[in-house]
Amino acid sequence: MAESNSHQPPAASPSPPPPAPIPQSPGPRASRLNQVFEQALARTLRANSYANFAGCFPTPARHVPASLEGVWRQLNAKLEANAKAEFDDIIAERDAVAHLNELDRLVGDARARKEQEGENAEGQERTVAHTLGAEDLYKAHLTPYLQEAQSTLNARLEATHAENAELAQTVQAQRLEIERLLSHLGLVVSDIEGAATAATQFSRQHHIRQDAIQMDEEAKARPGL
Repeated sequence: MAESNSHQPPAASPSPPPPAPIPQSPGPRASRLNQVFEQALARTLRANSYANFAGCFPTPARHVPASLEGVWRQLNAKLEANAKAEFDDIIAERDAVAHLNELDRLVGDARARKEQEGENAEGQERTVAHTLGAEDLYKAHLTPYLQEAQSTLNARLEATHAENAELAQTVQAQRLEIERLLSHLGLVVSDIEGAATAATQFSRQHHIRQDAIQMDEEAKARPGL
């Protein structure tokens, strides 16, 4: 019996696929960086116009304007060339194009994942009310009202606690005031008792004196005494 010549498919590699190579040609952000540099350089060169340049050298501008204009053109060309050369050196030294292209790739991947997550979320099945049991429906309808009632009760409870604390302070202050008044009243009672005792003693002494005066008058009234 002939052996089968069919081959098994190669097993998938467990390692992740290598990342895509980063393109060296300027991407959107690198192109925008070049555009910004070109615009800034153009504004700088326009600011160094021949009128501004000639205003700094009035004598040559009046006597040899052609020569002065040639110098101005050479100066601007030199300035433009040096600026572009330095910009290119910085881009190459920092590997800016590759980094900006990598940033473009990361942003693109993030946007793609976000869109995919949004599509997955929209594609998920929503729970239909008629598929729920009686208890789940009861909880679903009652939970918002219970949460609102709990929030209201918590607010009222906090207000009651604050009022109770204020009342406790008021009662404590009233107790201290009552103790102070009782202490003062005790002193007043002591003063009254002392005055009553002194008045009683004075009344008793006055009565004995009146009896002695009366007895003396009766004795004088008797004849022969």
